Amino acid sequence: MYARDTALIATPIGNVRISGNETRIESISIEPGDAASIKPATAAVRRAAEQLNAWFAGTLTDFDLPLAPAATSRGAVLRAGMLAIRYAETMSYAALARAVASSPRAVGQACARNPFPIVVPCHRVLNADGGLGAYSAGNGPATKIWLLDHEQRHNGGFRLT
Repeated sequence: MYARDTALIATPIGNVRISGNETRIESISIEPGDAASIKPATAAVRRAAEQLNAWFAGTLTDFDLPLAPAATSRGAVLRAGMLAIRYAETMSYAALARAVASSPRAVGQACARNPFPIVVPCHRVLNADGGLGAYSAGNGPATKIWLLDHEQRHNGGFRLT
C-alpha cells in the first residue's frame, strides 16, 4: 500500500487539491478560497500538479494521468464518454447519453459525482439548448463558466457537438 499524498495548487478559480499516491490519482477537488500551496511528494501527484498548472497556463489541452478506476463498469463508460469530449468542445447531456448508450440523467449524475474535475471534463457537458446545466465543483456555475471561457480563450472558440 502506498502512502497518501496531497498537493494544493493556487489557481484563478481557487485552490485545486490533488490526492493520490505514488502510482495514481484518487481525487481532485476545486476549493474556493485564498491562494495556497502544498507541494506533492509522490510521482503521480506531482505529475498531476504539473499538468494542471500547464492546463491553467493554456499550454496543455490533454491530460495523461493515472486515475483511480471508476467504481463500476457503467461509471467507466460514462467517464470515457466525458474524456472523449475534446478540449474547447462541448456536448449536451443527451448527446453524450446517446454516444454511450445511457440516459441524460445518468450522465448528469456521473458529472455531479466526478472525482476528477477538469481532468475528466464534465464542465464540457451542457444542456441541449447550450445552457450551462449544473456544476458541483468549486463555486458551481461560476466555476464552470470560467473553465469553458478559459478553453475558449486558448483555443479560439467552442463547437457544440
